[in-house]
Amino acid sequence: MTTSATSATSAANRNYNLFLLVVAGLGGLLYGIDVGIIGGALPYLEATSRLTPAQLSVIVAAVLLGSVISTLFAGLLADWLGRKNLMVLSGLLFVISIPIIALSHGYAPLFFGRLLQGISGGLIGVVVPLYLAECLPASNRGKGTGIFQWMLTFGLVVAALVGVYYSYRVASVAQLADASALLDFKNQAWRRIFWVSLPPGILFMLGSFFVTESPRWLFRRGKKLQAHAALLHSRTPEQADSEISEMQEAINVSMAHVPLGSKMKSSLLRRKYVVPFVLACVILSCNTATGINSIIPYNASILMQSGLSDLYAHWGFVIFDSVNFLVTMIGVTLVDIKGRKFLLTIGTSGIIISLVTVGILFLRTEKVAIDAQSQVQSLITADQSLTLHFDKAEAAKLLAAAGPEGSRIDAGRASFAVIYAYGDFTAATSYVRSDDAAAAPLEISRENCVPANKVESFFKNPFADLKAAQTAPLRIIKAPVSQVPDSHHGWIVAIFLYMFMASFAIGPGVCVWLALSELMPTRIRSNGMSIALVLNQLVSTILAGIFLPFVSKYGYSSMFFLFSSFTVVYFITAVFFLPETKGKTLEEIEAHFEGGAA
Repeated sequence: MTTSATSATSAANRNYNLFLLVVAGLGGLLYGIDVGIIGGALPYLEATSRLTPAQLSVIVAAVLLGSVISTLFAGLLADWLGRKNLMVLSGLLFVISIPIIALSHGYAPLFFGRLLQGISGGLIGVVVPLYLAECLPASNRGKGTGIFQWMLTFGLVVAALVGVYYSYRVASVAQLADASALLDFKNQAWRRIFWVSLPPGILFMLGSFFVTESPRWLFRRGKKLQAHAALLHSRTPEQADSEISEMQEAINVSMAHVPLGSKMKSSLLRRKYVVPFVLACVILSCNTATGINSIIPYNASILMQSGLSDLYAHWGFVIFDSVNFLVTMIGVTLVDIKGRKFLLTIGTSGIIISLVTVGILFLRTEKVAIDAQSQVQSLITADQSLTLHFDKAEAAKLLAAAGPEGSRIDAGRASFAVIYAYGDFTAATSYVRSDDAAAAPLEISRENCVPANKVESFFKNPFADLKAAQTAPLRIIKAPVSQVPDSHHGWIVAIFLYMFMASFAIGPGVCVWLALSELMPTRIRSNGMSIALVLNQLVSTILAGIFLPFVSKYGYSSMFFLFSSFTVVYFITAVFFLPETKGKTLEEIEAHFEGGAA
């Protein structure tokens, strides 16, 4: 090959690899929007939808639930349809979900749209890292897969900025219009926030049409010539020939170790499959158990409860996501230099320190609280329901009834929540602040607590008596009134949340997709990634679903301490059990687990 021809081939390879990263980056952008868009929309959805805290928690968690459903089948679909076709399908599902959400009226269509959005995100979370791992050269696989996470964080920043924009708009309308007009604008605001996320989905779907199929998927289906042609888009002819030989050698070695007639059963129980699969499952489960998928959507609410105003809380959320975006850039540049193990160790250490500190800060303020259970119980109406607007005057009444202890709390900066029950079923409202003039009244009714049928009853409390709960009186379990700290305290909490985000971004954020795609051997990669991500999404769904009720009952401090305990397990796994995969081809990593310690 002449020098000019070689130069032209190299330029074409670079351009194609860049195009791959752009398409993959759009996939990461959609995944980030999936997780983050609800953060800016949630305060306005909560104020206008008349949904209960339990329903709002489900709406937040619906994306994660959809991810669980799709992730379970993503590996099978990736093997059946191919990586490229599944990327197109996931983009199409995202595009369909947006109008369903933005035009919804009521709980059911909103839940379905968010569920569909989650299904799209779950497919993207499996197929894009899988596709990149199988298409990019070993020398820049870490950086390439890191681009997916980097753009994911950019999606979170975009979602946060959109939320801040509408926060300013809401503040402006609040000054110029009456309460009815303000409520109507909030209803339009959360819908418009979702419409903004439509264009990236269209671009990702269109871009996926123009990439080649994964060469390793083609090779395993016996299409060796097509696999070689696909490699030539991103490699020189010599590199393509070499990788085709490695793929063939890996298959030959795998077959040579297994007796004829027992290939499937015995080979899947070998060390080279079991050890990396278990490691990936532990890492993926612990990754979301750090609380990342709960802290992101509830970030503005957390900052408001820590002492910041609505506007500053939204700006704090922008800074939070900007830290994620900027530090992820640093992680992407370091991942192929310092390695995956080093970054995971540094990241999990920082997460533990920041979560414990935030938990302690909240614990100090949550101690200054009184329980207005008896006062709230006396306000229950004859139909066993309660509607309570918690403003300064109402706070003053509850605090005055508590005696000297209530005098420690400023009625003008108090927070309030109610934990209640009908029979065996319990529920909790979200926290409201007495200085939030636009806050909707707390509404407690049987419909918000007791399941509508036996199926819902079983999943909410399998040991409960549904029939008895349908006629049981309303019982107030706890009604904590606590002091909202000053803004100084809120910014201290925000700083340690930024430390949490920076630690996550430089370690788990960048490395988790690599660990998922690199550790799994080629034969089980797609299905193994699906199972590991199902565990990831199950943990994330459970944590997001219980977040509001758990916080209302036990406080934010308990939730942060719980997250930190899971991260300790993550730290131990990263330090003592995870091998370094920097600079190794997928076939070399597979050989490492086959032969034990390298």
